[in-house]
Amino acid sequence: MTDLKTGPARVDVTDQAAELLRRLVGQYGPLMFHQSGGCCDGSSPMCFPAGDFITSEADVHLAELDVGLERKIPFWMSKSQFAYWSHTHLTVDVVPGRGSGFSVEAPEGVRFLIRSRLFSDEESEALTPQAQA
Repeated sequence: MTDLKTGPARVDVTDQAAELLRRLVGQYGPLMFHQSGGCCDGSSPMCFPAGDFITSEADVHLAELDVGLERKIPFWMSKSQFAYWSHTHLTVDVVPGRGSGFSVEAPEGVRFLIRSRLFSDEESEALTPQAQA
């Protein structure tokens, strides 16, 4: 597994998503995200109880999301998806609607989604060489 947590933040979380995540941690315990870019709900970030989704050498560890709890929430992405998104900053947000049945927020009537922007020139220069894909 590749760990890309050095350099500028790659993933942030909105206040609304952080609030939901705090509630979900109360229900499910520690959580994790995985962003695949593939089947099921397209490229929506999927939130699972920690350890329910097994990561491997095919995944990269992009961030630890701080939502104001003792334990941060790891954010993983498949290497193939990272090859496309390595130049972008991601923000986990939440919107009304039905997400994937596999992600823990599905029963809440909301779904997580990713908002993205290109890294600035300064941010791109500060990325570690391995994190530039």
